[in-house]
Order: sequence, then C-alpha cells, then structure tokens
Amino acid sequence: MVKVTELAYFGFNITDGDAWRDYAANCIGMEVRDDGESDRFYLRMDHWHHRFVMHIGKEDDLAYTGWRVAGPRELEGMARQLDDAKIKFKVGSAEQAQERHVLGLLKTTDPGGNPTEIFYGPRVDTNFPFYPGRRMYGGFVTGNSGIGHCILREDDVAAAAVFYEVLGLSGSVEYKLKLPNGMVAEPYFMHCNDRQHSIAFGLGPQEKRINHLMLEYQHLDDLGAAHDIIRKRKIDVALQIGKHSNDQALTFYMASPSGWLVELGWGARKALAQQEYFTGDIFGHAPEAKGYGMDLDL
Repeated sequence: MVKVTELAYFGFNITDGDAWRDYAANCIGMEVRDDGESDRFYLRMDHWHHRFVMHIGKEDDLAYTGWRVAGPRELEGMARQLDDAKIKFKVGSAEQAQERHVLGLLKTTDPGGNPTEIFYGPRVDTNFPFYPGRRMYGGFVTGNSGIGHCILREDDVAAAAVFYEVLGLSGSVEYKLKLPNGMVAEPYFMHCNDRQHSIAFGLGPQEKRINHLMLEYQHLDDLGAAHDIIRKRKIDVALQIGKHSNDQALTFYMASPSGWLVELGWGARKALAQQEYFTGDIFGHAPEAKGYGMDLDL
C-alpha cells in the first residue's frame, strides 16, 4: 500500500493580502515570498519554495491541502488506490504541477468537500535560506513531520476516516469531551508520520472548511515571543495557553486575518504505536474569545 508521507502545503483564499503579510511575518515569523504574481504570494517555513500559497480573492477559506508521496511510482500507486476505492480524481497537468512547484500531482476532494492534492517532488531552494519575518531563536518543526496539522470540516466523520485511510493515514477518536448541552464531542485524529497527528475532524458544524492550522516552533522562546506579540496587538485568543493530552504540545489558539484560527505550539511528542483517548487536557486551554469554532473547555 502506498502512503502519504506528510501534510506538506496549503493553499488559502484570502481577501486582505496586506494583513496576512504582516500577520505571517511579524506575528508568526514566517518568510513572505513574492514571485511577482499579482494574485498570490507565498509563505515559507524552511528551505522549500513555499509551504503556503496565499491566493488573493473574494473569500477567506481553505483552497486546498497538499499531501506528499515519495516519488513518481508512489504517485502512480496512489492513483490505483484511489481508483480501487472508487474515489474520483484527476491527474494534474504539467502546467498545474508547475504552478504548485512540484513534479507531479493528483487532484481530488475529500468527503467534506475539501480540495485535496497528492504530489511528489517539491521544489526545495537550498540556495535560498529561510529568513524569518521577525527575530527568532530557531525555526519551525517541519522535515519528515510535515508542516503541522489542521482540523477540517467533515460532516461524515466515518467517511472522512475511510478517505484518509486510503491515503495511508491511521488514527481514531482521541478525546471524549462533555459539552454544556450534555452531548459529548469526539474529535478524530489521524497521522501519517512521527507527528502525533496531521489532520483531525469531528468538531461538529462549522462555517469554514478549516477550523484551525497548527504550526510548531523548535524553541519555546519563539512561542513565548509570539504570544507576547499577539497579546500586545490585542488579537483575539480563542484558547489560552495550555498543554494538550494527546500530542502534549504547549499551545495557544489565535484568530487569523481570515477568521479561522492558527494554533502555535512547542514541544509535541511523537505519534504513539497504539491508540489512547482523553477526557481533557493536562492544563490550561481555557476558552476566551468566542465564535471561532473552539468554544470548548478542555
């Protein structure tokens, strides 16, 4: 079976390019890269040409996710797996691959309607070192762990789990959280490498395709610096600093200029070989700003 190796890139549709350039560089510490294309710019976290494509338009939402496979034979094998599972897909043209700065790709859609790309051969600019947008003590955790993780909108959790299993991910429910209305939320987490999870879903109805994106710093001090900047700028914080039970990362959740959340963290443990579940976090993560789809007391 062919398996994806990492959650490798994102495309986002945004309405305010200037706000995003400032937020990504001066709050988070990413590098803004402009290749002279009037409808988009790129965000870097490492030596790759980009990890984010920011498409300037008339909406604020996820445009697509990019999942990596090892090479051309693996991409062909993934195409066969999708076909066997009766999942519709298209082989990306040479022009589409060039647009994504990869050697080849497939295009499909997950059960929640989220555009999903599977590719091999990203452009890596080792001659163009990563240059953070603000002073940092280190960089971001990427490499074999991929870009981070995201929680996406999925109305049918079981169908979403089957789809991502076809891509080679594995996982299950990792939290059972009691809600004020007496119901129990059971978010579902999946991983494809040593990152504890690359994708999750099952938080219930949400307006946008993406609930949040998590990025991890190599150094604790960079997380603290980001938190200070966010507080000084009075940017909404949906969940205060706390430590998760599943990945044991120290994190907080803040609003992005597009209305969905960015979770910044440090110190996550690696994926376990066996499944566990939890009824709450280790400490913190108290809810603060409401209306961002994370009105949970963890």
